[in-house]
Formats: sequence, structure tokens, C-alpha cells
Amino acid sequence: MQALQLKIPPPVVATLIATAMWIAAHGFSGAPSTSFGLTFGGPVALFGGAISAAGSFAFWRARTTINPLHPEKSSHLVTSGVFRYSRNPMYLGLVITLSGWAIHLPSQLPFLGPAAFALYIHHFQILPEERILLALFGAEYERYRTRVRRWF
Repeated sequence: MQALQLKIPPPVVATLIATAMWIAAHGFSGAPSTSFGLTFGGPVALFGGAISAAGSFAFWRARTTINPLHPEKSSHLVTSGVFRYSRNPMYLGLVITLSGWAIHLPSQLPFLGPAAFALYIHHFQILPEERILLALFGAEYERYRTRVRRWF
């Protein structure tokens, strides 16, 4: 399974899972979204997008790579902004966005999507990234890891 490590950009994985969630919701249920789903799904998804955007902005401000396929090109360890609360705010934001999408859809089956995304990202993106960041930034990254959780 190492062949999948750092190969597919996380937004692409999220888009594929979001599409599968839609197919699962509409393939097994012709029901329309509920008023609860319409009312709360969008704001939850937007909140997730804001968290991801804040992470992207922190990388841009530090002038380091945002490319998740090449963490070895990182020039700075970003620990400010949303990175004070989560080592992976962009991935957390995508999980929250997918959760908002699941709330919006007219079925319970799509709620498997955010969990599937989190598992995939953990194994094929986060763990390899952490190994690379530890090699690049050593003790500084180790101290950061002890202070800040992966997700939140």
C-alpha cells in the first residue's frame, strides 16, 4: 500500500469521496434533502472550508510549499495561526466539509465518507508527511508534535 503514499492530492481524494457520497445518497434513496440538512449542512461545510483556507493562508504567509505531494520541499515549519490547534488543519477542514455535505444529503450512508477520508489521509498522507517533517526539522518538529494534536 506504500504506492498510494503522497500520490493523490487530498482535495482530489475529498472530491472523489464527496462524489461517492452523493451517489450513495441518491442511488439508495430518492428522498430530497431534509430541512435540517439544507439548513445546517452548508454552514458546516463552509466552516470546514474556512479552516482549510486558514491553513493554506498560514503556509502562504510563511512562504513554504503547500503541495501535499512534496512535503520534503517545506522550507519552514508552520506552527502559528490554526496550526497552534491542529497539525493538520487543512485535512481537518476537508473532513468537516465532507461532514457538512453528509448532513446535506438525504441518507445516512454518506456519513461513512468523512470517516473514509480521515482514514485514507491518516495512512497515506499524514504519516508519511510526519516522517519527512521529522527528518527535515528534527527536534523543532518533535516539540511541536508534543504540543499540538494531529486533528484538533
